[in-house]
Amino acid sequence: MSRQRIVVGMSGGVDSSVAALLLKEQGFEVIGLFMKNWEDDDDEQYCSSRQDLLDAVSVADNIGIEIESVNFSAEYKERVFSEFLREYRAGRTPNPDVLCNAEIKFRSFLDHALAMGAERIATGHYAQVREADGLYQLLKAEDGTKDQSYFLYRLNQAQLSKTLFPLGTLYKREVREIARKHGLPNHDKKDSTGICFIGERPFREFLNRYLPADPGEIWTLDGRVLGRHMGLTFYTIGQRQGLGIGGQRDGEGDAWYVAAKDLPNNRLLVVQGHDHDALLKNQLTAIDLNWISGTAPHCRWVYGAKTRYRQKDAPCTVARVDAGSCDIEFAGPQWAVTPGQSVVVYESRVCLGGGIIEG
Repeated sequence: MSRQRIVVGMSGGVDSSVAALLLKEQGFEVIGLFMKNWEDDDDEQYCSSRQDLLDAVSVADNIGIEIESVNFSAEYKERVFSEFLREYRAGRTPNPDVLCNAEIKFRSFLDHALAMGAERIATGHYAQVREADGLYQLLKAEDGTKDQSYFLYRLNQAQLSKTLFPLGTLYKREVREIARKHGLPNHDKKDSTGICFIGERPFREFLNRYLPADPGEIWTLDGRVLGRHMGLTFYTIGQRQGLGIGGQRDGEGDAWYVAAKDLPNNRLLVVQGHDHDALLKNQLTAIDLNWISGTAPHCRWVYGAKTRYRQKDAPCTVARVDAGSCDIEFAGPQWAVTPGQSVVVYESRVCLGGGIIEG
C-alpha cells in the first residue's frame, strides 16, 4: 500500500520545518515546497528569500525529504499586491497576510501540490482542522499566544479538506525544542515579522515607490490645523507614532491619535487621548464575507470577534447578515476599528469566518 503524499509549504523557518519533520515521523511521504512570492527589488538588505531557501533545503536534507522551489510572484502580484495597493489608494488599511493565505498558500500552492500527486498539503500555521458532521472546521491553536486562525478565516471547505496543521496542538517552545533535539539547523532562527513582501524595509519608503505621496493638513475634530501629513496612505486609525505633532499639547498633555481620514479634503483627523470617544465603536459593518461552513452565523446569538490579530475575543452579536455584508454589535466599545482590516467571528474555539471592515 502506497503512503499518502503530503506536500509541506517550507519557508525556511522553524515552524514549517518541524511540521515537515512530524509528518515524516508519522509515516507520510513528505515533499517540501518553497514558495517565492516576491521578485521586485529582491535585495539581501531587506529580503531574506535567498537565505530562507538555503535554510529550507538544509532542513529537507537533514530530515531526508525532497524539496522543490516554485515561483508564485506573478500570481502574488496580481491577486495580493494589486489589491493591497487598491485598498491603500481608497484610504483603507488592508491585511495582505489574510489575502496571501487565501489566494497563494491555499490556492496556488494547493493546486500545485495536487498536480504533484499530493493527497493533502500542510503548513506551519498555528491552527487546527477537524471534521464534524461532514463539515470541516477551523479551530484555534492550543497555543493561544501563537494562534493564527485570524489570518485563515477566508479558507473554504475544499481548502480545509485538503489541509493539515501539524503544529496545532503544540506550543511554540515545544516546536523549538523538537527542532533542537533533531538537530535542525534553524532551531533558533528568529521568527519572521512584518508584511511578507516588505520584509524589514521601512514601510513608508516602500509604499512611496508604488503610490504617489499627497501631503495635506492635520486637523482636530473641532477644526484646528495642527500640522501637515505626508499623505493619507501612510496613516492608519489609532496610529500614534510619526504624526509630527508631538509638541502640540492640550489639557492633560495626552498623545494624539489618528481618528479618521477625510479623503475628499485630504485631511488627517486626530484626537487627543487613547480613550477618546472618536476611537471607540460599539458596532461595525463588514463586507466581502467568507463563512467557512458555507452558512452565515445566526443573528442575535452571542459570539466572540476580533477586529485585529492580537486582540482578545470580544463578545458580540451578528445584528444583520446577507450575502454581501453584515452588521456586528459588540457588548463593549472596541478601540480603533480600522476600515480594510478583518473582523473574524468565533464560536468558542471554532473560527466561523468574517469579512473586511467597511466602517
